[in-house]
Amino acid sequence: MKKIMDQINPIPENAELLHKRSLTDEVYEYLSDKIIAGKYFSGDWLRQEDISTLLGVSQTPVREALDRLVASGLVERVPYRGVRVPILEHKEIVDAFLLRLILETTGARLAAKVIQLEEAQALSILVEKTANLVSLEDMSTLRQLNKQFHTRLVEAARSSLLNKLYEMTTNAFPDWMLYEYMFRHPELLQSTLMREYHEHEAIVDALLSNDPQAASYQVANHIKYLWHDLQTYLNISGDSIQEIEKQISAMFPNHQK
Repeated sequence: MKKIMDQINPIPENAELLHKRSLTDEVYEYLSDKIIAGKYFSGDWLRQEDISTLLGVSQTPVREALDRLVASGLVERVPYRGVRVPILEHKEIVDAFLLRLILETTGARLAAKVIQLEEAQALSILVEKTANLVSLEDMSTLRQLNKQFHTRLVEAARSSLLNKLYEMTTNAFPDWMLYEYMFRHPELLQSTLMREYHEHEAIVDALLSNDPQAASYQVANHIKYLWHDLQTYLNISGDSIQEIEKQISAMFPNHQK
């Protein structure tokens, strides 16, 4: 206890307090949750000194947490300038899309064979929690629930290496940017979120049926729509989308939309 307490600075007024379980873990979870929830935007700098003051901890756990965020791909370190939420080039987004397509469909295929009923039910509960989250005020919560859904889906495959690769890949595939766009264009909100809800339902149904082919297809279909949204909303070039759709069709010949 003394070792932990020695790391804590005097708490500034109005500081956002953390439960001091493991300071580095707590700071890492705090920052990752804020990024996923859209409290930090693409290009925002994460200043070590500012975070230390905000959370009322020393700079050591903040520095270690930032190192972990860099390793996970959720932030990037710019030489001589610091750490920021990445500004992704279109080529990087396309590469991450293809990797996510491969990794998450593989995870779904594996998970369908071994998933336990309680795991599938937990996924279903996450989906149902999003059913009524259709307002701009719900965006932060929705983003976090969506992240949990896809992470737990891959975790159900029971492959630690797949989990690590998937985490790095999803951090570079900015579907969270879609929520930012919808925040600026609320007329798109309800139809997009309803489609996403039904796609998640279809994934869970395939897992409950222990059907690897259907599970991987439903995930691929969902990710393909995310790609179309990115292409439309973020003006990403569509030159490669036809080839990507051919790859999806070849991977899942027995399942059509």
